[in-house]
Amino acid sequence: MNLTDLFISSLLNNNIAFTFILGMCPLIAISTNVKNAKGMGLAVVIVVTLTGIINYPIYLLLKATNTTNLALLVFIITIAATVQILEIFIEKYLPKVYSSFGIFLPLITVNCVVLAVSLFFVNRNYNFLQTATFSFASSLGWMMAIIIVAGVREKMAAIQSDVPRGLVGKGIVFIILGILSLAFLGFTGLSF
Repeated sequence: MNLTDLFISSLLNNNIAFTFILGMCPLIAISTNVKNAKGMGLAVVIVVTLTGIINYPIYLLLKATNTTNLALLVFIITIAATVQILEIFIEKYLPKVYSSFGIFLPLITVNCVVLAVSLFFVNRNYNFLQTATFSFASSLGWMMAIIIVAGVREKMAAIQSDVPRGLVGKGIVFIILGILSLAFLGFTGLSF
């Protein structure tokens, strides 16, 4: 699979949020407004791309030493360490960016999308460039998903839509996610 096809496929056809239903906890909790969604989305793009790139050579080392059974544990440690190092770096050198990220950066440690991307590239036997492309495109797809959901939620709040009482809050978000997932399912007809 060439890199362009992989990028488009990871972004649309196999969107990590709408197709694989991953990263729903932060997506639902933080998609209350577009500003928060952009902040969390940007943080996820940075962390997922970095951890994918870092975990690839680590996995090759585990494979060479015949210890791939430790991959899950090592990936989790790598993700936690990457988030902490990134947080320290941003706090020291980019204090305005750090204050705008707020709680989003530590939350990424427990976002299942970060771990899932590393596990996916292992299962799909991607090379380094494919891993980097897949990591970036998948995280960009998740960012797109959270921004779309936040936009719909903001629009619904602005027009004070008549949502049935039983669906107010998280209930309507699940319906929105279902409809958006169906829309993204339409991309599977594209051959990538």
